[in-house]
Amino acid sequence: MTLIELARKLRPIIEEAMQSLDDGKALEAVTLFPLWEGSASYSVGTRVCFGGKLYRCLQAHTANPTWTPSAAPSLWAEVLIPDSGEPVPWVQPESTNPYSAGDRVTHNGKTWVSTIDGNVWEPGVYGWTEEP
Repeated sequence: MTLIELARKLRPIIEEAMQSLDDGKALEAVTLFPLWEGSASYSVGTRVCFGGKLYRCLQAHTANPTWTPSAAPSLWAEVLIPDSGEPVPWVQPESTNPYSAGDRVTHNGKTWVSTIDGNVWEPGVYGWTEEP
């Protein structure tokens, strides 16, 4: 068996195993997740790589080429925060992937902690406390 044949054989096994990782570990290995496909069927919770980012399926569906993870927030939510508790750069979330109470982010040179669940506001505006 050639290396290419072995890689093709192992790829589906690796992609399946990746689904069991917590978000923190998953965010460390985004490129090992299956690439989003415009005609595949997806179940709730399945994570895919699209545009170099990790997304989680919110609703079971068969994809359509125009329903990309970045363009269909009712179907997909970008995985923003790892489970490790380490602060990550703030990204404007959609209503489908808000920050939770206790999530830590960096923004404008400061570290912030979300004080509420469902937080979609920018740090410093509402729902955040600046860490000393």
